[in-house]
Amino acid sequence: MSNTKVLPLLEPDAAEGVAPCCPPLTERPFTAEEADRAAPMFKALGDPVRLRLFSAVASHEGGEACVCDISDVGVSQPTVSHHLKKLKEAGLLTSERRGTWVYYRVEPSVLAAMGKLLTVR
Repeated sequence: MSNTKVLPLLEPDAAEGVAPCCPPLTERPFTAEEADRAAPMFKALGDPVRLRLFSAVASHEGGEACVCDISDVGVSQPTVSHHLKKLKEAGLLTSERRGTWVYYRVEPSVLAAMGKLLTVR
Protein backbone atom coordinates (compact mmCIF):
# COMPACT_ATOMS: atom_id res chain seq x y z
CA MET A 1 0.00 0.00 0.00
CA SER A 2 1.35 3.44 -0.92
CA ASN A 3 2.18 5.99 1.75
CA THR A 4 1.14 9.32 0.32
CA LYS A 5 0.87 12.68 1.95
CA VAL A 6 0.32 16.27 0.96
CA LEU A 7 3.67 17.68 0.00
CA PRO A 8 4.54 20.86 1.91
CA LEU A 9 6.25 22.25 -1.18
CA LEU A 10 3.13 22.05 -3.31
CA GLU A 11 -0.22 23.68 -3.58
CA PRO A 12 -2.87 22.96 -6.23
CA ASP A 13 -2.96 25.25 -9.25
CA ALA A 14 -5.95 24.90 -11.55
CA ALA A 15 -4.09 26.07 -14.65
CA GLU A 16 -0.97 23.93 -14.38
CA GLY A 17 -1.89 21.21 -11.90
CA VAL A 18 0.83 22.06 -9.39
CA ALA A 19 2.62 25.22 -8.35
CA PRO A 20 5.45 25.76 -5.92
CA CYS A 21 4.59 27.01 -2.46
CA CYS A 22 6.53 30.11 -3.18
CA PRO A 23 7.42 32.42 -6.04
CA PRO A 24 10.69 31.87 -7.88
CA LEU A 25 13.61 32.93 -5.69
CA THR A 26 14.47 35.73 -8.11
CA GLU A 27 10.97 37.25 -8.14
CA ARG A 28 10.90 38.76 -4.65
CA PRO A 29 11.97 37.95 -1.10
CA PHE A 30 10.05 35.15 0.58
CA THR A 31 7.55 35.96 3.29
CA ALA A 32 8.10 34.27 6.63
CA GLU A 33 5.33 31.78 5.82
CA GLU A 34 6.81 30.93 2.41
CA ALA A 35 10.25 30.41 3.94
CA ASP A 36 8.71 28.14 6.60
CA ARG A 37 7.14 26.00 3.85
CA ALA A 38 10.23 25.81 1.62
CA ALA A 39 12.87 25.32 4.34
CA PRO A 40 12.16 21.62 5.07
CA MET A 41 12.92 20.73 1.44
CA PHE A 42 16.20 22.63 1.44
CA LYS A 43 17.11 21.26 4.86
CA ALA A 44 16.46 17.69 3.74
CA LEU A 45 18.51 18.15 0.58
CA GLY A 46 21.30 19.92 2.48
CA ASP A 47 22.81 16.61 3.57
CA PRO A 48 25.10 15.03 0.92
CA VAL A 49 23.84 11.49 1.58
CA ARG A 50 20.22 12.59 1.29
CA LEU A 51 20.96 14.49 -1.89
CA ARG A 52 22.61 11.38 -3.36
CA LEU A 53 19.66 9.20 -2.35
CA PHE A 54 17.15 11.69 -3.77
CA SER A 55 19.13 11.85 -7.01
CA ALA A 56 19.36 8.05 -7.16
CA VAL A 57 15.60 7.69 -6.83
CA ALA A 58 14.81 10.53 -9.26
CA SER A 59 17.15 9.19 -11.94
CA HIS A 60 16.39 5.50 -11.49
CA GLU A 61 14.81 3.70 -14.43
CA GLY A 62 11.04 3.86 -14.21
CA GLY A 63 11.12 6.73 -11.72
CA GLU A 64 11.20 4.52 -8.66
CA ALA A 65 13.87 2.57 -6.84
CA CYS A 66 13.96 -0.24 -4.35
CA VAL A 67 15.97 0.57 -1.27
CA CYS A 68 18.18 -2.39 -2.24
CA ASP A 69 19.11 -0.54 -5.47
CA ILE A 70 20.14 2.76 -3.89
CA SER A 71 21.70 1.86 -0.52
CA ASP A 72 25.33 1.96 -1.72
CA VAL A 73 26.06 5.51 -0.59
CA GLY A 74 28.80 4.79 1.91
CA VAL A 75 26.70 4.54 5.06
CA SER A 76 25.03 1.65 6.90
CA GLN A 77 21.56 0.37 5.97
CA PRO A 78 19.97 1.84 9.12
CA THR A 79 21.47 5.22 8.23
CA VAL A 80 20.11 4.95 4.68
CA SER A 81 16.67 4.23 6.13
CA HIS A 82 16.97 7.25 8.43
CA HIS A 83 17.85 9.54 5.51
CA LEU A 84 15.03 8.17 3.34
CA LYS A 85 12.63 8.80 6.22
CA LYS A 86 13.78 12.42 6.41
CA LEU A 87 13.26 12.84 2.66
CA LYS A 88 9.73 11.43 3.04
CA GLU A 89 8.99 13.72 5.99
CA ALA A 90 10.05 16.70 3.88
CA GLY A 91 7.56 15.59 1.22
CA LEU A 92 10.22 14.83 -1.38
CA LEU A 93 9.64 11.06 -1.62
CA THR A 94 6.76 8.65 -1.37
CA SER A 95 7.14 4.96 -0.69
CA GLU A 96 5.39 1.67 -1.18
CA ARG A 97 6.16 -1.64 0.52
CA ARG A 98 6.20 -4.67 -1.78
CA GLY A 99 6.93 -7.83 0.11
CA THR A 100 10.10 -7.28 2.10
CA TRP A 101 11.33 -4.29 0.06
CA VAL A 102 10.32 -0.65 0.09
CA TYR A 103 10.21 1.23 -3.21
CA TYR A 104 10.69 4.99 -3.31
CA ARG A 105 9.42 7.46 -5.87
CA VAL A 106 9.85 11.16 -6.51
CA GLU A 107 6.53 12.45 -7.71
CA PRO A 108 6.91 14.40 -10.99
CA SER A 109 5.00 17.27 -9.38
CA VAL A 110 7.78 17.62 -6.77
CA LEU A 111 10.44 18.03 -9.45
CA ALA A 112 8.21 20.48 -11.34
CA ALA A 113 7.62 22.54 -8.21
CA MET A 114 11.32 22.58 -7.37
CA GLY A 115 12.07 23.72 -10.92
CA LYS A 116 9.55 26.55 -10.68
CA LEU A 117 10.98 27.64 -7.33
CA LEU A 118 14.48 27.82 -8.79
CA THR A 119 13.44 29.41 -12.10
CA VAL A 120 15.01 32.72 -13.04
CA ARG A 121 12.45 35.23 -14.27
